[in-house]
Amino acid sequence: MSDTALIVIDAQESFRHQPFWTDTDLPAFVAKLQALIDGARARGMPILQILHVRENSPFALDSGHVATLAPLALTPDVIFHKHKHSALIGTGLAEWLTHHGINRLIIAGIRTEQCCETTARHASDRGWTVDFVTEATLTFPMTDPGGTVHSAQAIKAHTEMVLAGRFARIATVEQALAA
Repeated sequence: MSDTALIVIDAQESFRHQPFWTDTDLPAFVAKLQALIDGARARGMPILQILHVRENSPFALDSGHVATLAPLALTPDVIFHKHKHSALIGTGLAEWLTHHGINRLIIAGIRTEQCCETTARHASDRGWTVDFVTEATLTFPMTDPGGTVHSAQAIKAHTEMVLAGRFARIATVEQALAA
């Protein structure tokens, strides 16, 4: 087994039921994430799926929406349910990674600046080498407290700026799979 694992965070149908959902960047995201999934599988990397769970919402297990985002084809080696932003809190993921000798994580999924970034920071602080594949992440425009709307691209650029050289290597799909 490879010492690198692909962590696919929150790429789930629950997001389609949020008021901020938009399909604008979905085709490019799905294409890049699928290429990453397929490349990881071809290289023998374990693929770990993280699904966010929150009661009384589209993220509740009984909602029927805690499922892989269509049209992604994803057959994970392991699925972890999380209740916090970091996939490493309360899920058993850290223990699984340690038990399987994983030293490097490739992080992708939804939302770039929230669960993906939080997990990348946490993983780096815990000692894993992290490749953050921004092009295989998805986020949505946000409005700051002053009323300024920030585009998904601006949010992604900010995430890259704060992670690069501190918590993660910012990588393309090809770079992450080549390392």
